[in-house]
Amino acid sequence: MRVRAFMAGLATVTMLAGCGGLEAQSSGGVPDAKPDSAAVDDAKKKLGELEVKGRAPKTGFDRDKFGPAWSDVDRNGCDTRNDILKRDMEDETFKSGTHDCIVLTGTLQDPYSGKTITFKRGQTTSSAVQIDHLVPLSDAWQKGAQQWSATKRKEFANDPLNLLAVDGPLNGQKSDSDAATWLPPRKAYRCAYIARQIDVKAKYGVWVTSAEKDAMKGILDSC
Repeated sequence: MRVRAFMAGLATVTMLAGCGGLEAQSSGGVPDAKPDSAAVDDAKKKLGELEVKGRAPKTGFDRDKFGPAWSDVDRNGCDTRNDILKRDMEDETFKSGTHDCIVLTGTLQDPYSGKTITFKRGQTTSSAVQIDHLVPLSDAWQKGAQQWSATKRKEFANDPLNLLAVDGPLNGQKSDSDAATWLPPRKAYRCAYIARQIDVKAKYGVWVTSAEKDAMKGILDSC
């Protein structure tokens, strides 16, 4: 059975074949933005262990360095984008003959804004819901990923821990910003957002800048 609820433990990584995410669903459908004190303490501990360095040049960055966009890395027959849409949305419909792989419609309770967004697959409509890399690929590139193998970069780009279906325009607004320069406008979600970024960076050894670490610490101290 596919579980829509996000995993409660901030340190737990779950594969797409089961469930994914960091925060539990609230009764209203919008992801619950209140990690418990143990999860916050875990995030603070991991943050303290992350390497602090300056941002390296963006020279050489290319999306293709992280593998083909939305590969079927878990070999379940569905590409990563559709896996995340299935995980994060409600009331989905699917293209016939695709074994419930291609999502045609659905409803997203957007964690970044709190809005309810109706998704409809199409050339001019699909962008209403986009899949955000919580730690952007170019941010990772400038903080360690230049030195990774192609296999590790592909894993990073398709890891459900680092992916979230969100409001398309807000994803565009965020671009490749880190926590020092962009946070979700829905303040109630910021604790979960920062804790999840830290989990991703800790898992892959992505460093933080001093300004980024200060911003993350400030959010966690307010949780």
